[in-house]
Amino acid sequence: MPTAIYKVPIPKNEPVNSYAPGTPERASLQAKLKELRAQEVDVPMYIGAEEVRTGKTLPLNPPHDHQHKLGQFHEGDGSHVEQAIKAALAAKQEWADLHWQQRASVFLKAADLIAGPYRDKINAATMLGQSKNAFQAEIDSACELADFLRFNVKYMTEIYEEQPFSPDGVWNRMEYRPLEGFVFALTPFNFTAIAGNLPSSAALMGNTVVWKPAYSQIYAANVVMEIFKEAGVPDGVINLIFVDGPTTGDIIFKHPDFAGIHFTGSTGVFQNIWKLIGENIEKYKSYPRIVGETGGKDFIVAHKTADPKQVATAITRGAFEFQGQKCSAASRVYIADNIWDEVKENLVADVKDIKMGGPEDFENFFNAVIDKKAFDKIKGYIDQAKESNVAEVIAGGECDDSKGYFIQPTVIVTKDPQFVTMQEEIFGPVVTIYVYEAENFEETLTLVDETSPYALTGAIFSNDRYIIERATKRLSQAAGNFYVNDKPTGAVVNQNPFGGARKSGTNDKAGSKLNLLRWCSARMVKETFVTPTDYKYPFMGE
Repeated sequence: MPTAIYKVPIPKNEPVNSYAPGTPERASLQAKLKELRAQEVDVPMYIGAEEVRTGKTLPLNPPHDHQHKLGQFHEGDGSHVEQAIKAALAAKQEWADLHWQQRASVFLKAADLIAGPYRDKINAATMLGQSKNAFQAEIDSACELADFLRFNVKYMTEIYEEQPFSPDGVWNRMEYRPLEGFVFALTPFNFTAIAGNLPSSAALMGNTVVWKPAYSQIYAANVVMEIFKEAGVPDGVINLIFVDGPTTGDIIFKHPDFAGIHFTGSTGVFQNIWKLIGENIEKYKSYPRIVGETGGKDFIVAHKTADPKQVATAITRGAFEFQGQKCSAASRVYIADNIWDEVKENLVADVKDIKMGGPEDFENFFNAVIDKKAFDKIKGYIDQAKESNVAEVIAGGECDDSKGYFIQPTVIVTKDPQFVTMQEEIFGPVVTIYVYEAENFEETLTLVDETSPYALTGAIFSNDRYIIERATKRLSQAAGNFYVNDKPTGAVVNQNPFGGARKSGTNDKAGSKLNLLRWCSARMVKETFVTPTDYKYPFMGE
């Protein structure tokens, strides 16, 4: 690949609209919500130049009003997976040969469309399809996705500019080729930004992509694809399919041109994918890149010197924003006993004050969980706590799926630091607290480090700088994103590159140059200007 010649626009993080009462953006978004809710869309698969409608349709329903129909999507089968692979491979050479500035321009335009004329539509689609309130949709589908697209262009140019040293008489240069084959992007329900970033980051580096989103995110994924098409992403570069997981995997992971997977989702699914890749390793033309961000059992540790009100607010926001459906959400909390009463008082008051309902009502902080399967799983954990003699639900805990999949923000206190809700990922609005003796801080750090197999996010609250330093060092492997006196959620592109290790993923840091490096295969070219004509070296002389 050529090195950078033209300077790209210097990106800045997209400003976040407040949607406060009386603001024009609030009125505009509310109008778009009303418009989309009144429509029924028919969502096709996008394969090559075709909009594929199979006639086998499944409904798109808001989680907070599951009897309302937003539209339908056309589900495919194995033949459509194969068609998407062929389309990606057919588009590959021309897209890879396109000058990098042209690829950059496409995604910079997409970012401006998201931040501008499509802002209300992508936010409203995320609010309706995934039951996010206005602020959560804004920081996700508008701001973060625009940031991913703009900053990825910046990271790409930095990669291309990294060149080896060339001594006199030699020109050494590094080419950053796309991977040989196609990339598979498997995206989750919870972030529209992730759904857009996983296929586009690989495509930006010259790859062509087969993209399969979670069925529960298809409503907003369709808007993302609409934006990509308007921005000028050529046919076949990103192919959007709706096919069940086992069928898709059986074809993708046996294909000789499979070059890599960009994944966000559950740990179990990712581990199964890794096994399938291993079982088929001899079939591939090259060793596939496996990039994945999976689960978390994210923690907050509150030292005896912590401010109780700050801790309570961090728990409320960290555990309950978007109903706890963030892989970074605070799920287990360790609080020193000397500050517990005050933390408890503030936290319980926060939970009682939270308003729950559909995201169309901007007074609601809290909305529905994504679907019936999630509702039943989360409710099961709450029921275990209610029935346990070592745990107590001190706030929330009520569940109602009659209209939408609503689960109250729930606070559990346990006497057992190994209680099931302290260890297992729940992915819902449930946080479990263990109150430790203030003088047993060192033992508590060991508990934090060893209780969970995950290592995604975590936080320490303290007003003692020595304690902050000690916790930061002791928990160095316990979290890929570590926060000091802040909730363990809310990573921002270019500010907080995101990813965890252990069972939380490959830690390839979305929102940084590290991630883009995974989607290219470097070739080193050495050119000698005056080529030797005698094999003998000086040391061989008499």
